[in-house]
Amino acid sequence: MAQVRLIGADGEQLGIVEIADALKRAQDADLDLVEVAPGSKPPVTRLLDYSKYKYEQEQKQKQARKHQQQVNIREIKLRPKIAAHDYETKKGHVERFLKHHDKVKVTIMFRGREQAHPERGRALLQKLFEDLGGIAVIESAPLQEGRNMSMLLAPSKEVDKLDPAAPDGDVPAEEAAEAPQAEAAVEAPAAEDSAAGAPAADA
Repeated sequence: MAQVRLIGADGEQLGIVEIADALKRAQDADLDLVEVAPGSKPPVTRLLDYSKYKYEQEQKQKQARKHQQQVNIREIKLRPKIAAHDYETKKGHVERFLKHHDKVKVTIMFRGREQAHPERGRALLQKLFEDLGGIAVIESAPLQEGRNMSMLLAPSKEVDKLDPAAPDGDVPAEEAAEAPQAEAAVEAPAAEDSAAGAPAADA
């Protein structure tokens, strides 16, 4: 006759028994005989109230989902030479996203001859990171892929210390897109300066 390894309702080991004996014990205790490790030899079974067990498992899963915090990744696009006003606007968007506990992918878009000076993009990304005043950490250092260079920022622990009553809100999609170029532009520091002041950018 087939045998199973039986575990009691309180987790105690009851040893290897005939399956008929295991079923009788379950019936006498008004419990279910549940196979918990069918691949074992002999199979492992347990005495339990299956309806109660299933309910408890569902409640644990609900609690786990409840405590999971959804993290969104926003994207902000810049040009190597960006107007000072546009830079401040984009920086404000990045700050707002970080305060919402979102991550932000900041992308520098190079065009034409700008691709010959990737150090300007790294310097601008480093400037933005420093201008955020400690509310961001660099999760992925600047990386160039084709005509774009991207850096991923995540909110730092300082974000939790900020005033929750501070005004915020979502940024319209069109505002988060690349702003038009203006004559007065934010010049990135020289390559030598950026290399000295931006160790994270060379990672």
